[in-house]
Amino acid sequence: MYRHSVEIIENKKIASNIYKMTIISNHVAQTANPGQFIHIKIPYDESLLLRRPISINGVNRDQNLVDIVYQVVGKGTKILSHLVTGEKLDILGPLGRGFWIPKGTKKIYIVGGGCGVAPIRFIGERWNHLDITSFLGFRGQSWAYQIDEFEKFSIKVFLSSDDGSIGFKGPIISLLDKQLSIDKPDLIMACGPIHMIKALQKTLIKYDIPCQISLEERMGCGIGGCLVCTCAIGSKNNWNYKKVCTHGPVFWSEEVILDGEFETKC
Repeated sequence: MYRHSVEIIENKKIASNIYKMTIISNHVAQTANPGQFIHIKIPYDESLLLRRPISINGVNRDQNLVDIVYQVVGKGTKILSHLVTGEKLDILGPLGRGFWIPKGTKKIYIVGGGCGVAPIRFIGERWNHLDITSFLGFRGQSWAYQIDEFEKFSIKVFLSSDDGSIGFKGPIISLLDKQLSIDKPDLIMACGPIHMIKALQKTLIKYDIPCQISLEERMGCGIGGCLVCTCAIGSKNNWNYKKVCTHGPVFWSEEVILDGEFETKC
């Protein structure tokens, strides 16, 4: 854990209620891995005691720049959206266990839904030597962001939206399922809302493909002390609660219990 003050370089709206912030941090830029996050103290309002966990969207190691993407959903993120160049933030990070590439992996599919698109961009940025196909799902065209960034490192980018205003009309997992019936990667990496992850788990029952998923979860301390972000890991006959902030947020898909009596709080 490393707490430090960082300067905001840029903070701009990139889609409906979606903002991209760039900060300068030598430590985060040089040490962060895809799937990790930073924990931000919200400034100017002492009533907001809890930090906000925001996934790392990408880094520029040469310039020590770090990108984060966040959605305005409450008072804390609303304050973040009004911050300007030159202001400071108190952060912890990078935190958590991120994605990793098993030995022998050559071809990967990366899958993102909504705000879950943000952290998987870092995967493509870091491991662009691999054959990467991207699957991105959004509410609609006004909610879509960074598609051009994915096109830089992807062999192909599949798009879907709830309203059909961009790409396929329907869940992104439906597009993934269709593609898996034609071509299979060595590994799938995914991040998105709980309903997307559940659909992904059900789809993967048909295919013998390893998959890493990043769980989106509310957090308190972000360092494993408060136990707010626990989720059920294992099997229904042999499971334990794990902390999303330290044991995760990335887990093997088959380990995470998302249905029935032991459903995670994610």
